Amino acid sequence: MLNCAVIMGRLTADPELRTTNSGISVTSFTVAVDRRYQRQGEDKQTDFINVVAWRQTAEFVSRYFHKGSMIAVQGSIQTRNYEDRNGNKRTAVEIVADNVSFCGSKAETGTGAAPAAARPAPAYQSGNTEGFSVLPTNDDDAFPFAGADDDDGLPF
Repeated sequence: MLNCAVIMGRLTADPELRTTNSGISVTSFTVAVDRRYQRQGEDKQTDFINVVAWRQTAEFVSRYFHKGSMIAVQGSIQTRNYEDRNGNKRTAVEIVADNVSFCGSKAETGTGAAPAAARPAPAYQSGNTEGFSVLPTNDDDAFPFAGADDDDGLPF
């Protein structure tokens, strides 16, 4: 059996870290995920997907993510039944997060300094070829490994 869900979107609110009676960290949050398609003449549709994270994952999410943060979540879909305050039977569908990742820029997530576009590109030197040598080629002046067939039917 297979139960794997992967979503990427933005948090709709700041996640709040809670602790169970047995001392386990937990947080639940909602991720707004845009649908891939948009019908002509209609607004883009968004799904609001509930996610729950436990232990270190919950602590990580509550520490580094906030409302509007872009997040990627990998986990499994879980359903549970409960009764609301009026005694009505309800079903909750949520993703139980196994892994979460940053998706936005460092400036957007607040985890780094300047965005990449604001930092200077690394400088590279050229000219020193010490330690390099010219590779010999075969008869047809192709790559050195061309024609070295090991009888597996592939040309390489």
